[in-house]
Amino acid sequence: MTADRIALAVVGTAYHTPTPDRLEVLDDVVFAVTAEGTIEGVHAVGSPAAEQTMAGAADVHRLTSTQRLIPGLVDLHIHAPQWPQLGTGLDLPLERWLFEYTFPLESTYADERFAREVWSHMVPTLLAHGTTTAVYFASVHEAATLALAEQCAASGQRAYVGRVAMDHPVGTPTWYRDKSAAEGIAASRRSISAIRAMGSPLVQPIVTPRFVPACTDHLLRGLAALAEETETLVQTHCSESDWEHGAVIDRYGISDTRALRALGLLRAGTVLAHGNHLGDDDLGVIRGAGAGIAHCPVSNAYFANAVFPVRTVMAAGVKLGLGSDIAGGAEPGLLSQCAHAVTVSRVLHDGVDRRLDPHLRGVVDSRIDAVTAFHLGTAGGADVLAAPVGRLQVGCQFDAVVVETASASPLRAWPGIDDHARVFEKIVHLARPADIREVWVAGRRVDATRITG
Repeated sequence: MTADRIALAVVGTAYHTPTPDRLEVLDDVVFAVTAEGTIEGVHAVGSPAAEQTMAGAADVHRLTSTQRLIPGLVDLHIHAPQWPQLGTGLDLPLERWLFEYTFPLESTYADERFAREVWSHMVPTLLAHGTTTAVYFASVHEAATLALAEQCAASGQRAYVGRVAMDHPVGTPTWYRDKSAAEGIAASRRSISAIRAMGSPLVQPIVTPRFVPACTDHLLRGLAALAEETETLVQTHCSESDWEHGAVIDRYGISDTRALRALGLLRAGTVLAHGNHLGDDDLGVIRGAGAGIAHCPVSNAYFANAVFPVRTVMAAGVKLGLGSDIAGGAEPGLLSQCAHAVTVSRVLHDGVDRRLDPHLRGVVDSRIDAVTAFHLGTAGGADVLAAPVGRLQVGCQFDAVVVETASASPLRAWPGIDDHARVFEKIVHLARPADIREVWVAGRRVDATRITG
C-alpha cells in the first residue's frame, strides 16, 4: 500500500458476515479506501499501517464510539414501478394481483414525467434504508427505464436496471405488453445500449423477461441470445407460486428451472426471484449453471403458497441472496427482510398446524439466525451478481452503512449487557432509517435524505 493511493480513511468498529456462519467483528480499525472506492487495507488502530493511512488520506472519517459500520445491503429483486403500490393491494392471489392492480399501475410509466417523479422519491429512500446495491425490474417503457438508470447514477446507488420484456397474448393484457417478440427484443437491445452509454461505473443493464407465463418462446429465446451477445446478466421469476410454477409445467411438461435452461436464460449470474417450489433436481441445475436465487420472505408470505427452504438451498450449494420484491413485499428496507428471513425459517422449522404432532408439524433443521440472514442480504447477494461488494474486506468496494446504537429508537446498545454479537443482532432486527447516519457507495458518501421529486 502506498499512502498517496488512499483517498479515504474510515476509523471505527465494523461488523460483517463473510460466510453464512461467521460474524466478524472488526474492532477499532482503519479502512484504507482508494479513489476508486476499493478497500486496500484494514488496519488495527495504532498500528504503523493505520497511522500511515490516516496521515496520507485526503479525508479521515471517524465513527463515534456508539456507531457501527456494516456493509451496504444488496437487494436482488425490486419492481421499481410498483413503488406507489407499496403497502397496498395484498388481498389477491398473484395471478389476479398482477392483472387487477400491478399491470394497470405499470402501464402509467409511459408518462416519463411520472416515472421520474417516482424514481426521484424511491432511490434516495432505498439508500436511506441502507440499500446500496439494487436489482430493478423497470417497466416495458424504454424512456422510463433509462430515467431509472439515470436516477440511480445521480443518487449514487449501485444498480442493475432492466427493461421488462413481456409479449404473451394470454399472460399479459393487450394494453401493457410488447407488440411482438421482435419488438421486445429490439427494445431491450436499445435499453442496454442506452444504459451503457451513460458511462456510469455504478449502473449496469440487465436482461429482464418478466417470467415464462408473460413471454412467448420467441421472446424468451431472443432475450437469451441478446444476453449472450451483449454479455449482460439476466433476471426473471422462477417457481414463485403454485400458479406460476404450474403454468410452466402445463406449457412445457418440465419445471420452470429446466425450461429456463432449455431456453438459454439460465446462465452464470442469472437472478431467479423466489424459487419457493424448486425441487432438488432444480437446485442442481441452478448450481450447475452458476445462477442464484433471490429469497423474498415478506412477499412469499402473501403470494408463494409455501415457505422458502433456505437451509436446503444453501446445503445444495446454490448461490442465495435476499430481495424485498417491492411491492409484493410491503417493506422497502432489506434489513427488515433479514429479520423476516429469520422469522419464516422458524415457521418452516416448527410448522403451522397445531393439530399435527410436533414432530410432524414442521421441517426440521430449517432455522437460520441473524448472522446467516445478514450474510444473505449482503455477501450472499453480492455473490449471486459476482459483484465486489457485501463484505468489508480488502479488494471489495467500500459500500457501507453507519448505524447509530445510542439513539432514541428501540435500537440501543446497553453497556455491560450487550456485547458485539448482541449489538449486531439488534441492528439486524431493529435498525431503521432513523438509526442510519451515513451511507457510502464506492467510497463516496451519498445523500440518502435528498428526495428530489
